[in-house]
Amino acid sequence: MRLVLLGDVMLGRLVNQRLKSAPPAFPWGDTLPVLARADVRIANLECVLADGGTPQPGKVFHFRSDLKNVATLTAAGINAVSLANNHVLDYGTQAFRKTLPALDSHGILHAGAGPDLDAARRPAIKRVGHTAVGFLAFTDNQPDWEAGPRRPGVYYVPADDGGAEDERVRDLLALVRRTKARTDLLVVSAHWGGNWGADPPSGHRRLGKALVDAGADIVFGHSAHVFRGVEIHRGRPIIYSAGDFIDDYAVDEERNDQSFIFGVETARALPVRLRLHPTVIVDFQARLAGKSAQAIAARMRRLCAQLGTQSQWSDEANVLVIPVVS
Repeated sequence: MRLVLLGDVMLGRLVNQRLKSAPPAFPWGDTLPVLARADVRIANLECVLADGGTPQPGKVFHFRSDLKNVATLTAAGINAVSLANNHVLDYGTQAFRKTLPALDSHGILHAGAGPDLDAARRPAIKRVGHTAVGFLAFTDNQPDWEAGPRRPGVYYVPADDGGAEDERVRDLLALVRRTKARTDLLVVSAHWGGNWGADPPSGHRRLGKALVDAGADIVFGHSAHVFRGVEIHRGRPIIYSAGDFIDDYAVDEERNDQSFIFGVETARALPVRLRLHPTVIVDFQARLAGKSAQAIAARMRRLCAQLGTQSQWSDEANVLVIPVVS
């Protein structure tokens, strides 16, 4: 089985404007053939899908995409999205409530936010043949959006403070154990930390390993606008940051326009290999990196090596290969 994991997919602002005239598939550029080869495609949806709504006061950036742009997700065959992030309630709870049925009606699973805490914590499960793929999502961003028993919001868990001593961390790890008990392959999505920096915070490394110890087969991190290295713990990959995949952001010197299609190959419901296709954002599109692919991969290789992870560039396939098991 093949999975694809994509970092932040932001369809608001200028991307939204372009989609008023461009076809739904436009933001995916030439990446669609690679995405089509996967059995499961998961992304972090870094915006709310709604028509209208009032921007939340006190925030600088607000990301909303027209409700019709759910068709952009279906154009790429996206199977599940994380809603646990710091933009899903940018236009208030009423706009957020429009996102959920739009995803549901198009068969797109979601996790990490909901009309109450139970819904925000609820795993999404997709069956691929005889394999049950579980998906959980949480964020340590926007603590004021934490869902409650009768309050819409995100599944908030502090990633840096308190460690296993924090009750919310303990509850997350218990949820991972319960979900793993009824799934074959478990992906845990973590929208954690700030926007910049190539090195994963020590708290992320501790929590990432704790998630694996609890039963996560893949830890899928994002929030930073740049990609970070991949660490292998007990034969499971921890992607500390997948970076930005689609957006309209200004390009920083840290190169937030560069990322990867994170392909995960499995055997007997265990990850055995990562195949990373370098990408770059150009004109609000994700595109395969082409001539710059080796340079982007070389930076990832250095970041992985710092975490003790081996990788090898394949000229033939134009991908960076990371073995999960030796």
